[in-house]
Amino acid sequence: MTFAGSPERVEARLVAEAGYPFDPFPVSGLPRRLGRGLAHAVAVDARAPRACARILEARRPDVVLGGGGYVAGPMVFAAWRKKIPAALTEADAHLGLANRLAAPFARRVFLAYAISGRDGARYRVVGRPILHVPEVSRDDARRLFSLPPDGPVLLAFGGSQGARALNEAVVDAFAVSGPAVLHLCGERYYEALRGRVVRDDYRLLPWTDDFAAALAASDLVLARAGGSVWEVAAAGKPAVLVPSPNVTADHQTKNARYFAAGGGSVVVPESELSRVPALVRSLLDDPSRLAEMGAAMRGAARPDAAAEIAEELLALA
Repeated sequence: MTFAGSPERVEARLVAEAGYPFDPFPVSGLPRRLGRGLAHAVAVDARAPRACARILEARRPDVVLGGGGYVAGPMVFAAWRKKIPAALTEADAHLGLANRLAAPFARRVFLAYAISGRDGARYRVVGRPILHVPEVSRDDARRLFSLPPDGPVLLAFGGSQGARALNEAVVDAFAVSGPAVLHLCGERYYEALRGRVVRDDYRLLPWTDDFAAALAASDLVLARAGGSVWEVAAAGKPAVLVPSPNVTADHQTKNARYFAAGGGSVVVPESELSRVPALVRSLLDDPSRLAEMGAAMRGAARPDAAAEIAEELLALA
């Protein structure tokens, strides 16, 4: 198994750290406005399929998987031209522009959520692949983060980059009093927030490499509704989801509604963020409802998504 992608994106570092071969090729996302940036991006992307073809000639793969986004499109197109079976993954409840353009050249498109109009033989709903790690006990997880061994814990995060509105709401509501909090605020917000937290049982961190332990330590999750929500579901954690309003086609709201429909989460628009502190307190004071929501989240999870995709890829090959 080998990987290919942009030398300027995080995959270049992560793949090398994991010990896999990585073939870089120049590729650029398309700005949504006219200008020199768009012209430059088009010029770079026009050359990308040829660079991908050279990679395919050198690696001679039996099958290609595109992880979605603009990096995947040129490789899937190059694979189609060379009659190499290819597949795509879509992580959200809205098929992104890059995947819409690349889908005609893929044998399979693996969807995290059912998407209206994408239900032919080419499409398969599998959920989103997540990293499987050894389970961590609640006690061990709380010791790891120096959280109280007893009582409810709120886990709040806005993705590894953080989310300003969510960060401000959590700090304003709970920095001085309230339930124990494990708050993963994102590196760029950490210094501005750390001085506002005055409680020992409010643990503010930029991020953690042990996200499974963060989930294990918590009783309720407050988060956006991006890719990490599938890890929350697999852990069986009830959630209050505040979708980001700054995403294409409002896809995070669509993501969040999937989990809310089964009873595992409560969806709060960012415009109603002031409701969140009281909602969090009421849920943490209701263990029976938390248990019901947790069971619903686990029921909505698709922990075998990666295995399903791998089996289908082997069949395509």
